[in-house]
Amino acid sequence: MENLDVTRIREAQELRVPARVPHLLHIFSTFAMGGPQVRFAWLANRFGRKFRHSIIALDGNDACRGRLDGDLDLEILPTRVSKERPLTNWIEIARQIANVAPDQLITYNWGAIEWALVNRVIDHRAHIHCEDGFGPDEIDAQKWRRVFIRRLALSGRSLVVVPSRTLESIARDVWRLRPGQILYVPNGIDCTAFDQAAPRRALPGLERHDGLVVGTVATLRAEKNIVRLMRAFQAARSGDARLVIAGEGPERARLEAAAAAAGLKDSVIFLGHVPNPAEVLEHFDIFALSSDTEQMPLSVLEAMAAGLPVAAVNVGDLAHMLSPENAALLAPRGDEAGLADLLRRLLDEEPLRTRLGRSNRMNAEQRFAESAMLASYERIFSGAAALNAA
Repeated sequence: MENLDVTRIREAQELRVPARVPHLLHIFSTFAMGGPQVRFAWLANRFGRKFRHSIIALDGNDACRGRLDGDLDLEILPTRVSKERPLTNWIEIARQIANVAPDQLITYNWGAIEWALVNRVIDHRAHIHCEDGFGPDEIDAQKWRRVFIRRLALSGRSLVVVPSRTLESIARDVWRLRPGQILYVPNGIDCTAFDQAAPRRALPGLERHDGLVVGTVATLRAEKNIVRLMRAFQAARSGDARLVIAGEGPERARLEAAAAAAGLKDSVIFLGHVPNPAEVLEHFDIFALSSDTEQMPLSVLEAMAAGLPVAAVNVGDLAHMLSPENAALLAPRGDEAGLADLLRRLLDEEPLRTRLGRSNRMNAEQRFAESAMLASYERIFSGAAALNAA
């Protein structure tokens, strides 16, 4: 009898139903290349089939799907939600959430806030909101209407995830969310991925170039203010220095025209979209950032991992991200002349470039390890972190 019971227990164990894989519905205003989209793709690839993902890109742009591994349990869904039909949107949003029936709804930034609002009022599903920053229309101050809607949409049981201390304080002091609702998770980086393991690949326009290279990696949108960077570079450059701009976006044609009009056509190189930033950063001597608004830019974190000095205006969390010596040199936000002075100094002083590059790499290794971010998002995606918002 005892042997029979043991046999039955073993048979039951062998037939045990595997643990259910959490199903996540991600709502992006766009799934084009950008910081939140690239971070999600990186996380999804690392987690593999631990989670099932459904993605809705509200503008229909799914360019970032090329960064996703092919064997993920993932689908990109269409949506009939339209800005031209605001009165019927709520019904359609609620219907789509109910049809997908996710374990968690995850919304990203202001463009998806309506889904968060509908979920709070109608669906009451477990909800995570990831906020990475604001557009050019909220550079100097939050719009009161948006503040009100964010308070309404997020002040229930939602968990709000932010990558910067600046956003953490805004969520607490401006949106008036409870401290337990807000989770600070800085972006992480695998520094070893930026170690040069093979001969450098030549970049177009730099095949026979021996001068210094100032570079940036950015989506070419208005708030990145690449024109400011080009003017600062023009004021600071000496010898055969060149400016390399890696990235694609709606501003590219205007920027190329501005470079030509300023006589910089031969000194400014537009690379377009770059699948692997590490292969570009290894050509840079200085990384530059001239944005009007940022929070915790992934491009700066990548530059730090690549061991580069950073010339930038002081936006978002840059002063907290960079090594103390590099942070002390940041130009005030919007200060084009200050950015030019910093570029000029870095171009002229090789020991300073080397010292800042090493300290930035050390800072990235010690404070922004990818393992910490991965562990935090595993808790978030599994629902464990949401307990803080209860």
